[in-house]
Amino acid sequence: MAPHPRPGTWRERLYIIIFHTYTPAGKLFDTALLLLIMTSLSVVMLDSVQAMHQRYGTWLYGLEWTFTALFAIEYVMRVVTSPRPREYVTSFYGLIDLLAVLPAFIALLFPDAQYFLIIRVLRMLRVFRVLKLAPYLSEADFLMVALSSSRQKITVFLLAICTLVTMFGTFMYVIEGPANGFTSIPRSIYWAVVTLTTVGFGDMVPKTALGQTLAGLIMITGYSIIAVPTGIFTAELANAMRGRVIAHDCPRCRKSTHEPNSIYCNRCGNHLFPET
Repeated sequence: MAPHPRPGTWRERLYIIIFHTYTPAGKLFDTALLLLIMTSLSVVMLDSVQAMHQRYGTWLYGLEWTFTALFAIEYVMRVVTSPRPREYVTSFYGLIDLLAVLPAFIALLFPDAQYFLIIRVLRMLRVFRVLKLAPYLSEADFLMVALSSSRQKITVFLLAICTLVTMFGTFMYVIEGPANGFTSIPRSIYWAVVTLTTVGFGDMVPKTALGQTLAGLIMITGYSIIAVPTGIFTAELANAMRGRVIAHDCPRCRKSTHEPNSIYCNRCGNHLFPET
């Protein structure tokens, strides 16, 4: 385990600036880094536009390498100033920082590996660290609990939908047939999926009266079932979040539930725990 930089050394000063934001220099560093990340992503997106690439390709290429060099310097500074370099390098954000710069250097040695440059879009994940949003990611636990609890219900629902689209597709194949574009049962099932989800590409259209009637029935069915998985997930999410509230009556308005660590009632503002 590497020792913590001694107070007053250049390593400690850089460590505070790079890894913390409670100093003006740290806030300035994070602001500059955020601007670099967003500008770098803008350059990547502009370079993917053919007209921009043909006209400003050289400039965009130079900007991309400038950003890559800056991010590489920042990565080296983080490794050097970190009290535990190995722990930082193997951490989630350490790997993201490495992947943000490594593909560009690999492409220099192996031109065929230039497609790895798409990994540089992972720089967007660094925004969470710069904005210090990591604590808020704990709220995702409620989503995971809700997804896990509703897994069986949603699986049964999806199996029922697969059965429906297979039946509808088969019926449409029999009714319309290859003459009207429904050349096979799989293609007819594809049409049923597109129609049931209310997407409606329009590449396959029923021509007979019976086929159009069945299409209308599928459309109405699609509208009625869209809310089913949403309702299942919402109910499980409400159950997962119900544990966050505490049962304590407000002395004034008698509201029975409040957020954890609440001191004042969120309805009337009265003190929940008046001094006795």
